[in-house]
Amino acid sequence: MKGKTVSLKKMEQQVAQLSPQEQLKLVAYIAEQLSATPLGAPTTEIEGQAQRTRLAEVDAWLAECDAVAESIEGEFDSAKDLRQIREERASQL
Repeated sequence: MKGKTVSLKKMEQQVAQLSPQEQLKLVAYIAEQLSATPLGAPTTEIEGQAQRTRLAEVDAWLAECDAVAESIEGEFDSAKDLRQIREERASQL
């Protein structure tokens, strides 16, 4: 079925028609395929280029954040700020 796209819903319907033993074989096959592919690895050159572009954008954004942080005088306690934000959100629930 390489190259042919099947929706998850359609696949679920097809899998439901398999016997439990065949479903286990399918799970083993899927696990084998996934273990052979590094997680997060791009599957096509287009995806690889898109990933490299996103990483470059993130690097540029982080550099901007660093520049802004350096321009701000004073000391900051990020952990304290995050705890305060978390507490404020928790109290809103």
